[in-house]
Amino acid sequence: MDKIYDVIVLGAGPAGLAAGLYAGRSCLSTLIIEKGKDGGQIAITDEIENYPGQIVEGESGPSLIARMTEQAKKFGAERATDTIISVELQGDVKVLKSAKNEYKAKAVIIATGAFPKPIGCENEAKFMGKGVSFCATCDANFFEDFEVFVVGGGDSAVEEAMYLTKFARKVTIIHRRDELRAAKSIQEKAFKNPKLHFMWDSVVQSLDGDELLSKMVVKNVKTGELTTIEADPDDGLFGVFGFIGYNPRSELFEGMLDMDHGYIKTDDNMHTNIPGVFAAGDIRVKSLRQVVTAAADGAIAAMQAEKYINE
Repeated sequence: MDKIYDVIVLGAGPAGLAAGLYAGRSCLSTLIIEKGKDGGQIAITDEIENYPGQIVEGESGPSLIARMTEQAKKFGAERATDTIISVELQGDVKVLKSAKNEYKAKAVIIATGAFPKPIGCENEAKFMGKGVSFCATCDANFFEDFEVFVVGGGDSAVEEAMYLTKFARKVTIIHRRDELRAAKSIQEKAFKNPKLHFMWDSVVQSLDGDELLSKMVVKNVKTGELTTIEADPDDGLFGVFGFIGYNPRSELFEGMLDMDHGYIKTDDNMHTNIPGVFAAGDIRVKSLRQVVTAAADGAIAAMQAEKYINE
């Protein structure tokens, strides 16, 4: 393609769509490239309760993303469905290449996101959004007075487990080792929490249920013993939260952009270490990964891209 866009946004999750909306509304020629379905992680979320301005009852990830997509389209953001395999980010014109196409822009906003590492058990995908979650902040409220299980043993797992105790009547951490990996200060708080329980040396082998998650088989990694856990008949379901880490989608930019464990480093204005290259949303180093913060990142990145181009 000979056209040189003002801005190319890589990724069409909340950060990418917000960036496309703001860039398009600023009369910048804008292209959003997405290899799959719009929305990223939020596209597989059945219910949303904490996005400001959403439909209070009945908002889902797909419905929210559909409106974001339409907004970006309304303000002129062009779209391409493609998989970028290499990038050239230095210089005044950035080049993104796929197997068949070459895209050029004066500025690039990277919004490729991150995805949770799977628990790695049988039927995990089947119960996504139907008992299996990877975000306590998003879904804790749906398990009020239910029993939930947390898979993991690091800082995030233990902190999220303690957060879940505010909602669930009982929270059990399932960890493959016989001690937690979380910081000692976090462990001390966890062991003092009366609603927090532990299954040591264990991994989840399989999940089951009719429409909702109601049965789980846990394996002891030392003895091989299998334990079947079933939901309380009065509940009909329980929750399983996976917190064994995230995989940022940043492989394309290794060796080019400054990173921390695969997450792209930016300043408060979404600038990376390369002029004209910005990062927004879950792909960047940040303290809270939610739809609202991703959208805010995208807006900031687009405004900073406009400023960069004008200068």
